[in-house]
Amino acid sequence: MNLLYFDPGLGAMIVQAVVAAAAGILLFSKNAMYKIKSFFGLVKEEDSYDSIDIDEQDTETNDKNE
Repeated sequence: MNLLYFDPGLGAMIVQAVVAAAAGILLFSKNAMYKIKSFFGLVKEEDSYDSIDIDEQDTETNDKNE
């Protein structure tokens, strides 16, 4: 008696779960490594965590240049 049946929908769901897990692990480990490095003072300028926030100084200098 064979009760296992994998349809294409299940295969796509498994692939999606694997890709999502890999992306989650990658993003979590990047954030965790940054926090560990910054705790020990090993963060270099090029390793800095980029923020998507715009600083007020950046907008003021852009306004003066226009």
